[in-house]
Amino acid sequence: MRKERKGVFILLEVSQKVWIHPVQGFCPHPLSRKRFVCARMTRNRSTAFDAETAIMKKTTLTAALGLSLAFISPLFAQYDDPQKEEDMKNPIFQSSLTFLANPLPVADSAATTEAEMKPYVETIPGTELTFKMIPIKGGKFMMGSPESEEGRSDDEGPQIEVEVLPFWMEEHETTWLQFGQFALRDLQRNRRENDTLIARDRLADALAAPTNLWGTSSSHDNKGKQGYPATGMTIYAAQMYCKWLTALTGRYYRLPTEAEWEYACRAGSTTAYSFGDDDGDLDDYAWWFDNTLGDGVERVKQLKPNAWGLYDMHGNVAEWVLERHAADTYANRQPGTFAAPVRPAATLIGNMDPRNVVRGGDADTDEPADLRSARRLHYDESWRVDDPQFPRSIWWLTNAPAVGFRVVRPLDPPKTEEELKLYEADPAIWLEYRARNPR
Repeated sequence: MRKERKGVFILLEVSQKVWIHPVQGFCPHPLSRKRFVCARMTRNRSTAFDAETAIMKKTTLTAALGLSLAFISPLFAQYDDPQKEEDMKNPIFQSSLTFLANPLPVADSAATTEAEMKPYVETIPGTELTFKMIPIKGGKFMMGSPESEEGRSDDEGPQIEVEVLPFWMEEHETTWLQFGQFALRDLQRNRRENDTLIARDRLADALAAPTNLWGTSSSHDNKGKQGYPATGMTIYAAQMYCKWLTALTGRYYRLPTEAEWEYACRAGSTTAYSFGDDDGDLDDYAWWFDNTLGDGVERVKQLKPNAWGLYDMHGNVAEWVLERHAADTYANRQPGTFAAPVRPAATLIGNMDPRNVVRGGDADTDEPADLRSARRLHYDESWRVDDPQFPRSIWWLTNAPAVGFRVVRPLDPPKTEEELKLYEADPAIWLEYRARNPR
């Protein structure tokens, strides 16, 4: 990267599109609802930038642009040692295994064998918010789709038999009111005058949480609304929510693997959809373009569940799963028991994320084939095109109003740090992001 000074601006020569954000006082803030300049640089240009103006949604004022040389240097520097040492004490670096001792008591949540598993209702401690966890018995199924299935994509094969171990799955997509307790710090704010906190509460409150929402993003229009699924978060933010929930409850929550998700979606079926092959029945089970009229996601649990009692597995929001997309994923799977991703999900610092997989289709989908049980979609750069940060946020997607998630809880949680690495995000990502975004 080459830095070049031109008047009051520091121009950065890069190979991808970047957003330059305004100076607001001493510290530039990414939440400004003002005008930004989008600069694009090709690999072989001799000039520094070919700038074009882009106006973000809901903007009303023009922002002054510029970064001083004295300020921009620390954006790309590492923390000084004292700050880094302090950040390393954050519970984000604490092993989830330490959270599992003495779980908070919840009726029917304890089980050591599949036969003992029952549905149970989890309460987010410190709130009255609840969600139901449905037991999913282990078993074998054919993952992917047959070549004869209408609308099939090549990355859905070859079909392979896999065995899934028992787990519980959230009955519906995680809602904004649930996710907001962590991501919007709602729970922490409500606890400021609470003198009855236990150590577990303080630990969860200290866990690194997302930066503030973009004020201009359509991805988060339903935040705070009862019953609407949380949307517009990165897979990293969803994984951190799971770790926060684990710390609060003492039960191990995470995102589903791709195999677990498809197994639960199919609910014993071998057809294109959990309810059969006829897409004429979609309106009974899925929110999609034809029955939302393009108005976006709807409240959870309004349509019919699948045979195992899971709602909105087709449509509404596309759901993050723990797998990075590749056309040959299934060819690289080993037949038999499968409990971990082939390529674990990941988040990278910078403008490009790995192509993490989402499943189920969404409310904006107008192609029935994209709602099938076997359909594999994945992250796309267009999901964060309005993100003004450089590097882009590890927490939020500015242009993904129909991307969300639901949680699972395996009957047999990880026992070692190596196992945890297959399912959890690397906490060092947060540390690097802090170093490059010292706000």
